[in-house]
Amino acid sequence: MSTYLKWLDETGIDEIELVGGKNASLGEMIKNLKHLNIKVPYGFVVTADSYDYFMVHNNLVEKINTIINETNIDDFVDLKRNSLKIRNLIVDGEIPDLLKIDIIKYYKTLSYKYLDNHYQPQEYTDVAVRSSGTSEDLPDASFAGQQDTYLNVRGNNQLLERIKSCFASLYTDRAICYRKTMGFLHNIKLSVCVQKMVRSDLGCSGVAFSIDPDSGFKDLVVINGSWGLGEMVVSGQVKPDEFIVHKKTLELGYKAIIDKTLGDKINKMVYADEHDKRTKIVQVEKFKQNRFCLDDIRILQLASWTLTIETYYSNKYARWCPVDVEWALDGLTNELYIVQARPETIHSRKVNNNNEYVEYSLDNSVNLNNSLLCTGVAVGSTIGSGAVKLIFNLDTRDCEEFKEGDVLVTEYTDPTYEPLMKKASAIITDKGGRTSHAAIVSRELGKTAIVGCGNATKLLKMNQVVTACCSEGDIGKVYDGSINYNIKRTNLENIPKLEKINTKLMLNIGNPNNVFKFHNLPVVGVGLAREEFIIANTIGIHPLAILNPDKTTDDIKSFIENKSRGFNNSREYYVKRLAYGISRIGATFYPNPVIVRFSDFKSNEYRDLVGGSIFEPNEENPMLGFRGCSRYYSDFFKSAFQLECEAIRYVREIIGLSNVIVMLPFCRTIEECKKTIDIMSEFGLERGINGLKIYLMCEIPSNVILADEFCKLVDGFSIGSNDLTQLCLGIDRDAGNLTFIGNETNQAVKILISMAIKSCKNNGVKIGICGQGPSDIPEFAEFLVKEGIDTISLVPDSIVKTVFNLDKLF
Repeated sequence: MSTYLKWLDETGIDEIELVGGKNASLGEMIKNLKHLNIKVPYGFVVTADSYDYFMVHNNLVEKINTIINETNIDDFVDLKRNSLKIRNLIVDGEIPDLLKIDIIKYYKTLSYKYLDNHYQPQEYTDVAVRSSGTSEDLPDASFAGQQDTYLNVRGNNQLLERIKSCFASLYTDRAICYRKTMGFLHNIKLSVCVQKMVRSDLGCSGVAFSIDPDSGFKDLVVINGSWGLGEMVVSGQVKPDEFIVHKKTLELGYKAIIDKTLGDKINKMVYADEHDKRTKIVQVEKFKQNRFCLDDIRILQLASWTLTIETYYSNKYARWCPVDVEWALDGLTNELYIVQARPETIHSRKVNNNNEYVEYSLDNSVNLNNSLLCTGVAVGSTIGSGAVKLIFNLDTRDCEEFKEGDVLVTEYTDPTYEPLMKKASAIITDKGGRTSHAAIVSRELGKTAIVGCGNATKLLKMNQVVTACCSEGDIGKVYDGSINYNIKRTNLENIPKLEKINTKLMLNIGNPNNVFKFHNLPVVGVGLAREEFIIANTIGIHPLAILNPDKTTDDIKSFIENKSRGFNNSREYYVKRLAYGISRIGATFYPNPVIVRFSDFKSNEYRDLVGGSIFEPNEENPMLGFRGCSRYYSDFFKSAFQLECEAIRYVREIIGLSNVIVMLPFCRTIEECKKTIDIMSEFGLERGINGLKIYLMCEIPSNVILADEFCKLVDGFSIGSNDLTQLCLGIDRDAGNLTFIGNETNQAVKILISMAIKSCKNNGVKIGICGQGPSDIPEFAEFLVKEGIDTISLVPDSIVKTVFNLDKLF
């Protein structure tokens, strides 16, 4: 037993002041989660007492405090110079003999444990040497990446030098600056973990969050991963694969993966052969770039482990405690390991603010068509603008001239960039994903960030004024010039409850990529989710081109092959991409109902998809042509409709989102409705089986006239007021010069709506409306409520306004 060292299973969360947050967490997991088969590599801790012993032995305490007191953290040059001076003092120091002997003895025991009894006196196992500050990874402060980690360390001398380097990393310029910014004192201590390496250089590694890191949505596990050692993902040097798992259906035993996105994964970090350089970056083989780094079994295993760790720490701290873990898959043994775990510190610190709904929006009077410069992964949903500062090297004069409000544009960030990030109005990087260093620190600092742009450093020019916008979904957009934007804040606790009326509010969702941010809106589900948005914007390919590639061109075949990377074939790609889009919406509002409308493209819209012009007819009036249900049972489109049915089945039966309801669009006749339902049954979607409900878009006068008959075939109606108005009044909804004639408030249209509501009420069938009329025209909303409509479904930015309007009316 040592005075200064501890084995990981000898410590835990109650000894943070001695072993640091990171080591305390590792010890806690090894001691308490081993019985759940969560694997954590073993190792030992060089405690904070060791750090004190080293500092006193080398007479460094007063010297360092004097330098820190004289340092101006707002002066980039002064901060950099003084931090280097402190680090040199530490690295040049001597580890006391007593401590040195203990470290070598513990390292020898660890090597023996992992060398399978083939240990020779001069053999050493490979270890990671990780810094662990005594104020790091606390529930209220992350200190993300503030101190150093060294991988593939081997041998006594190397180990001792790396321990000193870890001590020194407590005083990097970014660490000093960060602690000052976050209000922590400088006299924190540091311990070091010496942990057996996982051979992820031959496998893959990454990070996982038990919360959506952008929106704060609690019901997700978000996993990022790439080939090789994990430093590439953490630092943002690679755009990783991303996997999203829904917690609630995972806990019910379903294969709850609701999205998978293939990253670039061009490079990876592996072991190096050189003695002094222990790791190197090499190019990933092409076939691996086109594969996901984790299979579904490993994704679900990792998500389950992450959820278990969250549950453990939430119980330990007696409050909800989402976690951020680092994981590694050993390429030799094919075993998964957790190599770090810490409390997530951004959204969990905002628990009291979760009821505030904040909307950023660009000035819609500005034409942005020719202003887009580049795109990347949006971090959060804010907007920022300023003058571009291209930073390729922190030793350049450009860093000294970086001003408050400038836009930081760089290849990727690491902790050395944090003094600049603190000043920036926005951060834009070529590389990285949503869990990279740039993304994590930007969220922590409340900065707008767009990462993984690919070529921002080439497209953007020094001192060019740009606007970085993350308010338009998962894709962040960089626009030329300074564009005005609005910020709207709503305290959801102040939203009226509408207890005086029976009508409930639901959402219309088009884009599933930004749906998580709507999770806390005061709604009872989704009244309309459009499949065509997912098909057009995520897939972009005509389904018949997927099914009949031989009828297309070589260019189209190549396009389909490229889009389908990561999937077994293009058919699977189409079905799962559609399923994932639906699942993102279904998971956000689970277990509340989510009504998904089958595709309602017109033939001209289908022609706009890749390959569409080969298969689609030219129609004089597509609005009244080959659309909706008439397609589904036709010999021409039946096989394509089967793909949509397979996607719905995957969402409900495999992912477990049984709250998803399907809706039939533009169904002209009773016979057509019956034919469509029969086709659905043929493809495995049978009304009533596993609770499946079928709704009907009520958008044609025949739907109202024959409502009693339609009610026998479906579980609900949803009034499509746009189409119903145009077909009632004979107005082309796209003909702006005819809008003066009337809208849904026209007496004829209101009579049809009233008839539909009465029929549904008489037949015990639910009825709602999905259109902007109730939001834009308060008296129309009042009419609907008085008629007894069950739900009103609106786009997200109309919900709050409509609630207040209805509260005033009733």
